[in-house]
Amino acid sequence: MTVTTYFPTDALKPFIKHYLVIESDREVINRLVPDTSVVLVFRYKGNVNYAAGGIETNIPASVLTGLKKTSRLVNYSAGSAAILVIFKTAAAGSFFKVPLHKLFEDSLPLDNFISSPQASEIEERLSAAKNNVARIILIEQFLFSQYKGAGGDQLVLAAIEKMYAAKGFYKIKNLADSLYISQDAFEKRFRKSAGASPKQFSSIIRMRTIIANGKKHEKFNQLAYNAGYFDQSHFNNDFKLFTGQTPSDFFKSSSFW
Repeated sequence: MTVTTYFPTDALKPFIKHYLVIESDREVINRLVPDTSVVLVFRYKGNVNYAAGGIETNIPASVLTGLKKTSRLVNYSAGSAAILVIFKTAAAGSFFKVPLHKLFEDSLPLDNFISSPQASEIEERLSAAKNNVARIILIEQFLFSQYKGAGGDQLVLAAIEKMYAAKGFYKIKNLADSLYISQDAFEKRFRKSAGASPKQFSSIIRMRTIIANGKKHEKFNQLAYNAGYFDQSHFNNDFKLFTGQTPSDFFKSSSFW
């Protein structure tokens, strides 16, 4: 499997982190752990499916996938290829006018958000393109055609910045108070823009921070303590719910992102 990163043009940099082109010449199973980005996937060759909760699902030719609280195993068949559009946090709403929290723990075919002829056209053009640079150009043209002319919710973006600075440790009421908004109104706006509740979102940040620190080979009990856990079993349970594996098994694996 090869994974190649491409970066967006300047006009799309406020909305897109990067594009990932994933090509596999043999069957590969990869573990996908939750992150804070909505992802648009275009599968232009072969078959790709994912497993979650014991259920295996084939990935359509184009699909919009929301934030998740649990990991998924993604199976790339031999000869498969896909391009992932990794949106910046709370940026997908500038292209798809749907409350993003409705995508939480879900993935829906692109024709749920645009017309079927539009979805079919971009899928066919990507399959026929001669190379990945040409495919990225087609995707960017598609995104420009979908742009709704609206930036992200600045209050929500400010909240997310505070969450990251605190590594996910921020009481939601205190966060709402710091932004001079009621907790109910804040949670409603946050879910719509970010794709998850503030509590779910901060939990993702917290666990991703643990994973990043775990790569530095810290002891698991120290990881748990640094993440605010005082009960090792509670930490292990939360970690396994998030990644699908125990800490020791997870960090032995090289097939995750």
